[in-house]
Amino acid sequence: MRAHLDSPDPRRVSPGEHPMWDQALALLNRDLAATLPEQEPLQLLALPPDDADEPESVYVALANGEWHGNHLVPNSAQNSASALVIVADAAQDTVTERLWQAWPLCPEHNLGMHPRDADGQLSWWCAGERLRRGPGHIRAAVGALDTLVRPHRPHRKKRRAR
Repeated sequence: MRAHLDSPDPRRVSPGEHPMWDQALALLNRDLAATLPEQEPLQLLALPPDDADEPESVYVALANGEWHGNHLVPNSAQNSASALVIVADAAQDTVTERLWQAWPLCPEHNLGMHPRDADGQLSWWCAGERLRRGPGHIRAAVGALDTLVRPHRPHRKKRRAR
């Protein structure tokens, strides 16, 4: 067992070590690229256990190695749907907390969206215009934000060319 002040170096998880988490992370990286194109892809990092009898702790991290939140629970990847839920939550925690911004944002309402089941598919849900009592809505499936076009707003003022 290590002392709490020891900080082991995390290692990058190799592709194929956790195939369901890899697949889920690939979907989240599509959404990250579509919404924050200046960010490099998220990655899985592992820390060695405190006890030899425990598994490594795996985190969703930014490309620079920073992460936030809890590790991915080893038995959570029983199927691709449960793996996607766990990785989406971890990715959102890391991006939101390490970059200090809501992610992903609904382009229609400029609100942070959250993963939610919609007819058996994990999707990004927006609360809508709560102040105007507007309804919440599903924006896109997780991994499909790159397929959307910014909504047309017919009543929005046009910018004048200078």
